[in-house]
Amino acid sequence: MVDLLTAPPPQRDVRLSEKQERSIAHATARINLWTGSIRSGKTVSSLLCWLIYVANAPRGGDLVVTGKTFDTVARNVFNPLMDPAVTGPAASMIKYTRGASVATILGRQIEVITANDARAEARLRGMTCAGAYGDELSLLPEAFFDQLLGRMSVPGARFFGTSNPDNPNHWLRKRFLLRAAKLRLRHWHFTLDDNPGLDPEYVASIKREYVGLWYKRFIEGLWVLAEGAVFEAFNEQRHVVTQLPAIRRWLSLGVDYGTTNPFAAIMLALGADGRLYLTNEWRHDSVIARRKMAPVEYSHALRDWLGTLDAGEPIAPEYVLVDPAAADFRVQLAKDGLSNKAAKNEVVPGLRTMMSLLATDRLRIHASCVGLLSELPGYSWDDKAALDGRDEPIKAGDHSIDAARYAIHSTRSIWWSLLRRSQLDLAA
Repeated sequence: MVDLLTAPPPQRDVRLSEKQERSIAHATARINLWTGSIRSGKTVSSLLCWLIYVANAPRGGDLVVTGKTFDTVARNVFNPLMDPAVTGPAASMIKYTRGASVATILGRQIEVITANDARAEARLRGMTCAGAYGDELSLLPEAFFDQLLGRMSVPGARFFGTSNPDNPNHWLRKRFLLRAAKLRLRHWHFTLDDNPGLDPEYVASIKREYVGLWYKRFIEGLWVLAEGAVFEAFNEQRHVVTQLPAIRRWLSLGVDYGTTNPFAAIMLALGADGRLYLTNEWRHDSVIARRKMAPVEYSHALRDWLGTLDAGEPIAPEYVLVDPAAADFRVQLAKDGLSNKAAKNEVVPGLRTMMSLLATDRLRIHASCVGLLSELPGYSWDDKAALDGRDEPIKAGDHSIDAARYAIHSTRSIWWSLLRRSQLDLAA
């Protein structure tokens, strides 16, 4: 079983397709972009092109590698560059330490600049740039990209970058891809079939994992709107259970804090059958109950609830993951002896994680989680946000969904290895 969310693709070899070779040979424009589906070979093509460019780049200016975070830059750019299977002997001439702001490629110093928010463009001011490489451009702020291009003033400077498809109203598509003929820009679109090094079993696995919006974008490589239901793969007959298997590990408790809005807490566990289960839910809706609760009351109620979950026995989840905006409540929990962490609040990636698990039947929900089950069918994308180029769900009726997302997405590095190990045990 393969999970594209965390696992690297298995490759049979590193030969390049004719399309990859053509893109490398003809990436001679000021702006050169590779877009398309995941694992389609666009990153390898662009990185090899960047490596060739660095070897011959004009002097008198900085060379830049950029991406959303230092982690993504290390994973998506420097890890492949330093892999001899990808770059051959040149791999030994590439030096980078994760988190560092400077790297060395073929003897040239490379500035590593991340762009996680709109303020990032200030990091480029005053720079004279001779060339740049950008990872996952659709995730970068528009102002940052504009500033970077404006700094590429050295004669012969070129930009190389990759992106998965996003909303069709995204600035990258509207301002650059659709205007390639008017700009000094070359663009190549890749699909899974353009990567000859992928194992067919892996390709079949990732095609099963994505459904709806993410299948169209990440498998078919299309720039499409986020519209309709978010959880298209949810099927009550398939995903809702009335009996739980034996529980191997109580992984996490996700908590969405609310005073006027509902408070929701959901437990995530690993079952003996190798699946994840959302096993229990606690909610307090102050409107229905006609009573607001203070942080200390929520803390006591939550701890009392945890003490009776498993046939009257207490449960101690390995992680308690709380809405990062609820700082006061997190402090209260800690005072009361319940260690906790701020949950990862990446909304769209978190929803994608949940959808992948549902689509592959690796996540099921106990029927007692009535709040979550009432929210899932009606949870929809915001049409107005989509028209502005943003993927956002409608912020309503999502409190248990948020709690489940916190519990699942924040612990994916843990449960992925557990799911894989469980599947191997069951197959043995």
